Amino acid sequence: MENTFLGGLQVDVTREGGLIPVENARVTIFDTGNPDRIIEQTTTNSSGQTDFIPLPAPNPEYSLEITEEQPYSEYNVRVEAEGYDPFLVSAMQILPGINSLQQIPLRPLAVSRQPERSVIPPHTLFYDYPPKIPEPETKQIEDDGSIILSRVVTPEYVIVHDGPPADNSANNYYVTYKDYIKNVASSEIYATWPESTIYANVLAIMSFTMNRVFTEYYRGRGYDFTITSSTAYDQKWMKDRNIYENIDFIVDSIFNNYLSRPGIKQPILTSYCDGNRVTCSGLSQWGSKSLGDAGYSAIDIIHYYYGDDMFINTADAISGVPSSWPGENLTIGSGGLKVRQLQEELNRIARNYPLIPTVTADGVYGPETAESVRVFQQVFDLPQTGVTDFATWYRVSDIYVGVSRIAEPDRG
Repeated sequence: MENTFLGGLQVDVTREGGLIPVENARVTIFDTGNPDRIIEQTTTNSSGQTDFIPLPAPNPEYSLEITEEQPYSEYNVRVEAEGYDPFLVSAMQILPGINSLQQIPLRPLAVSRQPERSVIPPHTLFYDYPPKIPEPETKQIEDDGSIILSRVVTPEYVIVHDGPPADNSANNYYVTYKDYIKNVASSEIYATWPESTIYANVLAIMSFTMNRVFTEYYRGRGYDFTITSSTAYDQKWMKDRNIYENIDFIVDSIFNNYLSRPGIKQPILTSYCDGNRVTCSGLSQWGSKSLGDAGYSAIDIIHYYYGDDMFINTADAISGVPSSWPGENLTIGSGGLKVRQLQEELNRIARNYPLIPTVTADGVYGPETAESVRVFQQVFDLPQTGVTDFATWYRVSDIYVGVSRIAEPDRG
């Protein structure tokens, strides 16, 4: 009997333009190869989420070695809810043994508008995309004002141009920085790879992005975006694609990091390529997978490809959040203004996500606060510890900003 491999899918449905969960949305999953065949049908809970749905996936070996076999299965997901336009995502990618997260933004129903539809392109490791045009790893600082940032700051948003720079017909999309990194990582590498390999690749992706942000690379050339989705110029970003739970967690844990060299202020523009169809002077994605298999740590992999003087740096500040990380985990027995801030933010989030218990905002981290944090972590796919660590603190900040609209991207 043939082995059956499974991957998991959770669909998260919100109102377009804000973090308002859509309850009782009908989610239907179809086989891409046979769109008349319904695989699963379910509805969302009060947090706008489905349970994790097991779906057949290919043999794990297809994503762990270079092969002509497609390493992921593809599904279509249709979401319908009263008062909203339907939304269809085609060719969503499911990997074996990996939980996948699919966000669906529904727009309120309007007369004469067509249903939303997104088609996910093939993964970069399974398709011949244009190779990256080589660039130096740092940019020359000119006197024309093209580099305007005085320090490295993790942005709240990046503006993604969905095509080559000169393609005026391509759309620009405002994407939160963390969502952008998660999307690119899910599009550029396989989530089945060793954890250290994923960490190393995420660091390279983040450093590349931070260089584009810090140097105002495209704005200095007269464009109105931060980065493109073209592999020839930047990194592959796919509108509305699903991301993978382990990549989601890794990015949340290190999103304010980037790669540096001694004496160089700007983040390093870290070159990388698949190492199979395309070779380059930087990180080989397939090669980094082999190093991870051999027990190399993330920093060992970084040193292997970029040299021993490359180190992990931390951004001075993170824009668009109410207040910075307190510097240590908050847990039962903690107290003070940071705990009160956390409690107030959780209470505001609970108005949109009623599964999360409200607490007394007294600045004391007791069992009730720990339980509220634990349920928040459950809703937003974080380890359910009840402890507010770095990843949880900034996820609370992200969601609080989203539900309260206290921060808007600068579209000027």
